[in-house]
Amino acid sequence: MATGKSDISGWLVRPASGPLWAGLVAVLGALTVHTVLVTSEGGMDNAIVVDAGRTWLDGGSPYDDRHFLYFPSAVVAAAPPALLPRPVLDVAVPVAVVLALALGWACALLLHRVPLRSRLAVLGLLGLAAGFAPFGQLVRLGNWTVTAVLALPLCLLLAGRGRWVAAGAVVGVAVALKPLLAPMALLFLFARRWRALAVLVLVPAVASVVAALFLPDPTGFLTRTLPFLLSGDDAFVRLYEASPAAVLPRLGVPGVPATLLALLAAAAGVVCAYRRWHGPGPAGPRLAETSAGLMLSAFLVSRPSYNHYLLVVLPLLLAGLPHAGAVARRPWFWLALVPQLPGVTWPWLESGRRRAFRDAFTLCALTVTVAYHCVRGTRDAGGPSGVPGERRTAVEPA
Repeated sequence: MATGKSDISGWLVRPASGPLWAGLVAVLGALTVHTVLVTSEGGMDNAIVVDAGRTWLDGGSPYDDRHFLYFPSAVVAAAPPALLPRPVLDVAVPVAVVLALALGWACALLLHRVPLRSRLAVLGLLGLAAGFAPFGQLVRLGNWTVTAVLALPLCLLLAGRGRWVAAGAVVGVAVALKPLLAPMALLFLFARRWRALAVLVLVPAVASVVAALFLPDPTGFLTRTLPFLLSGDDAFVRLYEASPAAVLPRLGVPGVPATLLALLAAAAGVVCAYRRWHGPGPAGPRLAETSAGLMLSAFLVSRPSYNHYLLVVLPLLLAGLPHAGAVARRPWFWLALVPQLPGVTWPWLESGRRRAFRDAFTLCALTVTVAYHCVRGTRDAGGPSGVPGERRTAVEPA
């Protein structure tokens, strides 16, 4: 990492001033308070999970709601919030989501060895909150995607310090709450960390099996939710899905070719991520870019695939900005994010029902940018990291 005064990296990693911190607190505070005032139960998506917990406590099956797309373990996790009074949820959920987003950003910074008191620490989070529309949407919805936004950088931070089993446990817990990070099992496979991979798989599997025993419909996830996810047959959900498999049919492409195209693109993305894992460079960027490639590839084919899923990978890539050759220094990294600027009206795409086209462009452009970087753009990242005490062997490819 360059820290000289002649390089932008040096300016970014130096301590932030008081006014910058005040601006960040003001923006996050305004977003949180606004969400508290305009939402109930912490947001529409949080209400779906909490209602599932209430249904279970009342003796019903959570999977009667076709929009409840979580493992049985999430039902048990939703039970404590379901017992809270609704006014408490109105306040607690937005505050918890913002704190989790901030902690995830802090873990991403630490992964790249960027000081938490730096200008990038402040400006990066400020930019995400004020300049990236899915950030505010995630807070207002109260979506449990926020667990993955925190868990992924924490997992990579632990892996970068050689604590792979703990990293696997973190991802396993996150998958038990929401299966978004399941593709991260490929990183542990790349690294041949078999014990950590076993922990990652066993934690959600055991938690879900045990939780299912207490549900009135123990096989509800397999018989109702899984077929729904595979078919994607929901007119409301389809309007907001950003994956090519969902967007291309809306443009007239038959469903089967669209799905095959998305699968091929995802497979190519996984290959590029594998190349990055075995490529040069410090531990932090390799872990972050490999994981981003895997997750973005999964988003190309996952059903559903929403724009706020991008917050799982974006902080990891943005936090690497001070490193020479970082993907965040590529023009297309920033151009891909332009459709997500809040307050910009795009002709013929201004309707919420057409937002998926903008989201699909961001997803595809960002995926291609990261994939290209994983294969061709890491030459400047070679050599020693220059960070004293870095445990290179902790993440060395097996």
